[in-house]
Amino acid sequence: MHSLRAGKWNAASLVVYILVMLLSFFVTIIILLHTRHPAPPVRPYSEYSVKQASNGVTLHTIRTPPENIGLKAIASNLTDLQDNGINGGFFWQGYLLSIAVINDKPVRGNPGDYGSGWFNIDRKRGTLVWDEPAQTFTIQVVASADELKVTDRAHYWAQGGVSMGLRNPDDWARQAVSEEMPVIDEKRMRSGIVYDKHNNVYLVVAPTPCTGEQFRSAVMEQVGDGELVDGLFLDGDGSSQLKVADHVLPGDHREVYQMITLMN
Repeated sequence: MHSLRAGKWNAASLVVYILVMLLSFFVTIIILLHTRHPAPPVRPYSEYSVKQASNGVTLHTIRTPPENIGLKAIASNLTDLQDNGINGGFFWQGYLLSIAVINDKPVRGNPGDYGSGWFNIDRKRGTLVWDEPAQTFTIQVVASADELKVTDRAHYWAQGGVSMGLRNPDDWARQAVSEEMPVIDEKRMRSGIVYDKHNNVYLVVAPTPCTGEQFRSAVMEQVGDGELVDGLFLDGDGSSQLKVADHVLPGDHREVYQMITLMN
């Protein structure tokens, strides 16, 4: 009799154990289904567009976040490279005439070297600075990278050119001429870099020959949905080059010596 009662108790315990385990399993599944997992990190992205302004200037534009921007010394037409991006600042006989610096290091050579990307050579010119710790853009008119004001000299990038003066409607041309903007009133291919209120960067190339004023007006009309803050003219004419996957603008097929690249 004793062993029979024990057997019945063991069978009942087994049934209860199985029910408890099944209940625990379903509760676990429900918890897992309702648990919010952190979203995967957002990868930097780029968007490419082609638009024609009301003045007839066609703009090829790449929109991207500042962390996706790189600066690079090259000696090639952009269309012959694997990198995506557009041409950068001015140059002469292979020497870089515009600042091109990442974390206090010029793209070519060493700080203080002539033509390395450390200087806006000959005079102070507009320089677009991305201050990573502060998460802010500024246009600073300087002659060399050591004049730049940044939060942390190990976390920034700076690209030189000529001030576009998007917030200076009455005096932008005088400022550009004072920075020795080449052929501002002649119709040439143009390129530039601008940014908006949300820290989007826009790399812009116009294969349409146009004056500096026509290019600037087209950019203000067609880029950034009316939320642009400021930007720079970059090198132009035959140096106005772009490569994004299968989209290419070779300029006049010349070599250029600095480019603004897309990291991804």
